[in-house]
Amino acid sequence: MDEPSQQPIGVQIDWRALSADALRGLLEAFVNREGTDYGDVERSFDSKVADVLSQLEKGEAEIWFDPETETTNIVPIP
Repeated sequence: MDEPSQQPIGVQIDWRALSADALRGLLEAFVNREGTDYGDVERSFDSKVADVLSQLEKGEAEIWFDPETETTNIVPIP
């Protein structure tokens, strides 16, 4: 029996193609959604946003859009 072909689950978005406002909004939404716990040291919201932007700039994370759910996510690169 043939296995179904794997379909892409989304579309990769180049963060550099987004306007500054759109990128900032996406980063803020991601940080709010993640609720990341940094342990004993409290980090500011802006610091967390800057960290995610840094990961995008270094190629350590990517932005993906899922057209089926119309949602966008930032995912780490393994």
